[in-house]
Amino acid sequence: MEWEDRLSIATPEGVEVSLTLAGAASRFVSALVDLVIQILILLAFGLVLGIIGTGIGLGGFGIAIWFVVWFLVIAGYDIFFEVLNGGRTPGKMMNGLRVVRVQGHPVGFLTSAIRNFLRPIDFLPSAYLLGAILILATRKNQRIGDIAAGTLVVRELTGDEPPLPRIGAAYEPAERPYASWDTSRITAEELATVRQFLARRHDIDQSARFELAETLAERLRPKITGAPAELRGERFLEALVAAKSARG
Repeated sequence: MEWEDRLSIATPEGVEVSLTLAGAASRFVSALVDLVIQILILLAFGLVLGIIGTGIGLGGFGIAIWFVVWFLVIAGYDIFFEVLNGGRTPGKMMNGLRVVRVQGHPVGFLTSAIRNFLRPIDFLPSAYLLGAILILATRKNQRIGDIAAGTLVVRELTGDEPPLPRIGAAYEPAERPYASWDTSRITAEELATVRQFLARRHDIDQSARFELAETLAERLRPKITGAPAELRGERFLEALVAAKSARG
């Protein structure tokens, strides 16, 4: 079942992050939703262009404009949303999917362009057949474009995960319970790992970032005395660094 396809990524910090891979069915539904949206955009633009063209006599120039817009929508729709919306087109958002690089990082323009410009190959010989076969056959559920660009389509975390702290958010004095923590068992190497994660967390895909923070926090928690159970993930790691820093 596609719900059970998972991939473990080893991070530079020596921690494995588990991502849930999207299967062929959910990706097909997402692509279908996006295709319908693209068709509606083109129909709406064609209608407006037809009305304006009739009024001012665009003629063949109006047809040329429509073809340019058609190319931009078909070629740029996925790239636009994947780069500016965290790897999620409207269709992927509806299905809880996201495109990330194989390391779990967000996709950039070049990465997205490669995976999407190769998309027509997946429709060979017809009806997305080659793409579906590759998604089912490859270990990482990748189509041709994903393999070439080094990307994955993963399911976003759902359920009762606590929200990630705001970028740049810091503890207020009243929220700092770490003054009485005993962190003497935390080694310099472990502290360095936590600092590295906190320094580069904003470059990591949100779902991978959450899982990595939770994994690090739960591995280090048994070594600390006095840490409240409700303090988890990134906030726990921030407090740990603050506690060690306060003790010099």
